[in-house]
Amino acid sequence: MSIDKDTEEASPSLPRRRAPRPRRVPKTRAAQAKDDARAAAALFEPEPVTLDPDLVCLPIAERIQQWFAVRNWQSFDFQRDTWAALGQGSSGLLHATTGAGKTWAVWFGALAAFADHVPRALPDPLTVLWITPMRALAADTARALQASTRELAVPWSVGLRTGDTSSTERARQNRRMPSALVTTPESLSLMLTRANAREELQHVRLVVVDEWHELLGNKRGTQTQLALARLAHWQPSLQVWGLSATLGNLEFAADVLLAPVRTPRTRVEGEQPKTMIVDTLIPASIERFPWAGHLGARQVAPVAEALDQSKASLVFANTRAQAELWYRALLELRPEWAGLIALHHSSLSQDVREWVEASLKNGQLKVVVCTSSLDLGVDFLPVERVFQIGSPKGVARLMQRAGRSGHAPGRPSRVTIVPTHALELVEAAAARNAVEQRQIEGRDMPDKPLDVLVQHLVTIAIGGGFTSAELLDEVRTAYAYRDLTQAEFDWVLAFVEHGGTSLGAYPDYQRVVRSDDGVYRVPREDLIRRHRNNVGTIVANATVHVDYVSGGRIGAMEESFISRLKPGDVFTFGGRALELVRVRDMTAYVKRATSTRGAMPRWAGSRMPLSSELAQATLEVLAQAEHGVYDAPEMQAVRPLLELQKDSSALPEPGVLVVELLRSREGHHFFCYPFAGRTAHIGLGSLLAWRVAREQPGTFSISMNDYGFELLSAQPFDWENSIANGLLSSEGLAHDILASLNASELAMRRFREIARVSGLVFQGHPGQNKSARQLQASSGLFYEVFRQHDTNNLLLAQAEAEVMLQELDFARIRTALQKMSASRMVLTHLKKPTPFAFPLIVGRMREKVSTEKLADRVERMLAELEKAPR
Repeated sequence: MSIDKDTEEASPSLPRRRAPRPRRVPKTRAAQAKDDARAAAALFEPEPVTLDPDLVCLPIAERIQQWFAVRNWQSFDFQRDTWAALGQGSSGLLHATTGAGKTWAVWFGALAAFADHVPRALPDPLTVLWITPMRALAADTARALQASTRELAVPWSVGLRTGDTSSTERARQNRRMPSALVTTPESLSLMLTRANAREELQHVRLVVVDEWHELLGNKRGTQTQLALARLAHWQPSLQVWGLSATLGNLEFAADVLLAPVRTPRTRVEGEQPKTMIVDTLIPASIERFPWAGHLGARQVAPVAEALDQSKASLVFANTRAQAELWYRALLELRPEWAGLIALHHSSLSQDVREWVEASLKNGQLKVVVCTSSLDLGVDFLPVERVFQIGSPKGVARLMQRAGRSGHAPGRPSRVTIVPTHALELVEAAAARNAVEQRQIEGRDMPDKPLDVLVQHLVTIAIGGGFTSAELLDEVRTAYAYRDLTQAEFDWVLAFVEHGGTSLGAYPDYQRVVRSDDGVYRVPREDLIRRHRNNVGTIVANATVHVDYVSGGRIGAMEESFISRLKPGDVFTFGGRALELVRVRDMTAYVKRATSTRGAMPRWAGSRMPLSSELAQATLEVLAQAEHGVYDAPEMQAVRPLLELQKDSSALPEPGVLVVELLRSREGHHFFCYPFAGRTAHIGLGSLLAWRVAREQPGTFSISMNDYGFELLSAQPFDWENSIANGLLSSEGLAHDILASLNASELAMRRFREIARVSGLVFQGHPGQNKSARQLQASSGLFYEVFRQHDTNNLLLAQAEAEVMLQELDFARIRTALQKMSASRMVLTHLKKPTPFAFPLIVGRMREKVSTEKLADRVERMLAELEKAPR
């Protein structure tokens, strides 16, 4: 993607414009390819340097000590332990705080163990694979590794291979691989599709998986496990090291990562102190009846004042929409920051994101408003402080984001939580307690996802082929497939061989053929090209480009959002108010909106649920408040609200379930506060409504947030009697949830992802991607065919299982029900809404009225609540 530098539409997230320059003629592809080659060479080929003869004669381990000494640094115990373990041939998981020096621990250990200290005519062959979950992190890591090899005079080259790597650079690597290659799980899988993959990777002795916690819990992690199993099969002495800073279940994470390796295993934890400051920007005044986002606008000026105190800061938002709004608000308040403040999220063009990252690293930016796109370990040394807009929703996420500041050994990390409604003050106090006690969330793992295995079998069939028995043994060494049965593997093999029982008549689904020597290979070049173009497990909403009518690209956004707009609608994106003009050929053409008033459809993004660990910490803080303890400054600020909740009803706490009943002009309200997170509350609300309606037919409106949910009905229900008679029982839970939420529709939508990963649905060749509507229609057709003619299709069963575990968060619903049943219930009949009930009511209203009408209505409700006696 690129931004037309000649457009009159200046982006406030780009540098200030100089005087107009003559329009340049676009480069030809050949000229651009030459530029790409020169840029790649400049970045990754060793530069001529004058080496200190004494340095070259030293062993690499001594050079490393000098490298630390000239920086006035001292190596930590965990770094020396890692160097020793690598030298002894061990594999392991390294867990240490963000910015502590994990990269140097493993990289210098690799250089000391594997690099030849004597200069050579050519760099060593490919010895280290470094896997990262993000392209930005990959590029940053590659630069750091390459710079250190030059400084240490080590005869190694470092390369980068991701989806952004030019064809020229790929061709150069194909002629001779670098000594160390930084890549992503997808690019590694593509390397495994090469016919000479085994010869090309035969010298790899170490695989480093950076930010392992980000891969562990999803199918990209499964894809990584399968790739490691293949490499370990080829190289029995392969060493594997994982790096992580925020993991609660370290032993499990290590078991998953190191399952395929045969080398000795160890675990290294960095115990060196790392100061992490967690504080809160407390509003000057707080209403006793909060609602989501009501403090946001009032916090902009205090945040701007706090930003003035630091040289460079990151402002994290939980959604792209929130990031857009805060970027606009800060720039409108401080127009003099134009050119010093930028916006960064994954749907902005690559040019914009790369400019922001480079400018932040070089100290040219004062503020970057961002999302999780900058969560991971990209090294931004100038950043002194991080701001978290709203609750972080998780302890690990807060620590990860805090670590973006002070990102160097010995420097403190500081994160300031900016509550956007009053109850987030409670979460902020709880989050600080959880960070101090290191109550970090664990990560679970997908269990033998067969769509990933289907893709992997085709990958291996292209990359030299496989025999059935040998590949089954290899796949079982991956932790996710440790319990894979012979019958399941045979089904997967049959599915890629002839499409299972329902697709045998279609040659495109006969993707592998068994030759006379018993080896399975892909028989046709078009099938090979199609597979390579669709390798990977990242399945996102299809995107459309967002371009100005006058020329110039702004970025890309989800097709599902654009499809809801009509010409003339106004929305915010890229820090601007834009008016949709037309949509054509997967591009939305827009112009600057002349006004931001009126209805503004906003690009919402996804909402993250409250984690179990942070929810428990929040309940513990509320339990202290229930007993009159308000030690933290956040709790002192929100004390009037909590005391009103306590006087009107009760405060939720561990072992206490608070239920509230209210009759109003709208109908009969049932409020319940399990503190199980937004996603689980969707399922819990639907489940209880469905169960109670079996005895007494009725229709419910549902509202939920991270603390609880509301069921609104026209007629009354005897909730107390229903709860006493097993409404909260876990018996028949799976059946009841599926029945209450029309799970067949959810499963069909989930099957779209499975169909894409397994290769049933072809997304298209580069530049010719199919729309989400086309993909949904294709996957829906397969779904119906399998349901009618192939009921034993294991991909159908996987879709249903993923709906339960991921879409509905079945495990958390079950745990919540068990806690609710075991808790002491405090049920209160209300005369008016409590502070905890009020945001649920407003949340339901938000879906029905415009923002301006909502604000007016909320103001009237607040006036009535404050003046009415309780």
